[in-house]
Amino acid sequence: MPDGGVPSESVTTANEAPAAAPVAENAPAPQTLHWRGTTLLSPRQLRKLRLHEDEFTHALTARLSSYLRTEVVIKLGEIEVLPYQRLISAWDGPCHLGLFKTEPLRGVSILHLSMGLGMSLVDRMMGGPGKASTSGGMEMSEIEKALLDQLTLIIMEEWTANWAQIKELKPSALGSETSGSYLQTAAPQTNMLTLPLQLTMGELSEPILFAIPYPALDALIRQLTGESAVIASAPAPQPAPGPARWNPSLDDVKIPVTAEWRGQELAARDILNWKVGDVLPFDPERAGSVVVRLADLPKFYGRLGVVAEAWAIELQQPIKS
Repeated sequence: MPDGGVPSESVTTANEAPAAAPVAENAPAPQTLHWRGTTLLSPRQLRKLRLHEDEFTHALTARLSSYLRTEVVIKLGEIEVLPYQRLISAWDGPCHLGLFKTEPLRGVSILHLSMGLGMSLVDRMMGGPGKASTSGGMEMSEIEKALLDQLTLIIMEEWTANWAQIKELKPSALGSETSGSYLQTAAPQTNMLTLPLQLTMGELSEPILFAIPYPALDALIRQLTGESAVIASAPAPQPAPGPARWNPSLDDVKIPVTAEWRGQELAARDILNWKVGDVLPFDPERAGSVVVRLADLPKFYGRLGVVAEAWAIELQQPIKS
């Protein structure tokens, strides 16, 4: 070091960054955030469900290959359970969201396709090679939407058919949307079971996401894994009862028969002044609304009259109990 000079170790240039401050020994280590979905399924349930949904993808592969007249391969990804709000927040861009109801399950199921995949599938349905057109933008016409709704309904039919051995499900289309920004088919905290599918058709390979409300499927999944009894088949309808037959042993049973009609209302003070010989007036029209009782049970409406110098009741209408 030259006399009067500065030690070279302490010299920094304008282009050099200052040394980083030492990290304290007790400082917590940085953690990586994982945005994976949590699952409410046990390992056994997840294994059984995956085997079950693999059967669905095999059937769907054959169905779409025949329908589109080309080779289609569909593979199932990782099954997860995601909150509804988190799910739709990723669908703020243009896409095709098919909305379905599966009776008798509650809630609305959603089938998500990217707009590019939707246009490619429509192109194939119309006889094209299955490539999305880039000349006219990504907005679908009403005819293209109708064709894509028909295709997504086929996917739903195959999925519900795969559950037929456990419970008969009937899919029905509710319409479609092009963005998840304003979609409100469930509460934000509702858990949705997601089935990610990878569709490959020629050079095209795009994901499809199928989301079903988990609360609606919980009972079916438990039945699939043998954790609860399978829904019992409906009991056989009972034959309609034949005409009632009279029991001859009741021929001589005596049943009291009474007839009454409602009179007028009087004050309690007037009733206290009654004495033998008083005449109580009644409205003549009340004689036409007599109630005939059998053993204290009202059975008929009748009309008061006289037959052969004896009081009589003419039965006019049965009283429905």
